[in-house]
Amino acid sequence: MSGARHLCLFDLDGTLIPIDSDHAFGEFMVAIGWTDGEQFRARNDAFYADYQAGTLDLAAYVDFSTAVWRHRPLSEAYAARERFMAEVLRGQIVAAARDLVRGHQQRGDLVAIVTATNAFVTTPIAAEFGVPHLLAVDIERGPVPVGQGAEMAPWTGRIAGTPTFKAGKVTRVDAWLAGLGHRRDEFDSITVYSDSPNDLPLLELASHPVATNPTPALEAVARERGWRILKLFA
Repeated sequence: MSGARHLCLFDLDGTLIPIDSDHAFGEFMVAIGWTDGEQFRARNDAFYADYQAGTLDLAAYVDFSTAVWRHRPLSEAYAARERFMAEVLRGQIVAAARDLVRGHQQRGDLVAIVTATNAFVTTPIAAEFGVPHLLAVDIERGPVPVGQGAEMAPWTGRIAGTPTFKAGKVTRVDAWLAGLGHRRDEFDSITVYSDSPNDLPLLELASHPVATNPTPALEAVARERGWRILKLFA
């Protein structure tokens, strides 16, 4: 296993960053004038409340949230994402979160970020943390334009494959490990960091579950089960 005997899995939103990157990217779409503020914000907030309550219709949310940018020219969409990183996201990453990730990497752990936010939004965030392994919600791509590469295919707004959401995170982790030639039972320890009860399926497979900046619901579970509680944000 290339010397790695420990697996470390991080949720992203609310765990490594104090905001929800998907919701914040929607707010940024309003800020730059790509969508109507009042109507979009109301629906975006409603979907976020559903997520917090554990009742989110993920397919409906992905279709809604990506509709703002997926019909734009690719160059515009990527430029907006870079602006979001520069103007919003990087300022939200605290030193304690960077140090936590780096500490696991320096120990030689196999580290991944496993998030229910889509890969378009989260790819540069994982890169900012220096984590090459990102498991995120993949968005289906449409037909490739004539004479162009696959990277130029438009997004459809539909989820591709198993979404990294609730029990789907476990399915995707197992598939990712298999692709690397590993299995979960090969590791001496598995550490999972998350803030949300939506991630209980992932936390429950860990030898070291860490309720990180937990919601009240997850904190109650963590205290009942004797899990470590970590608060990275003031």
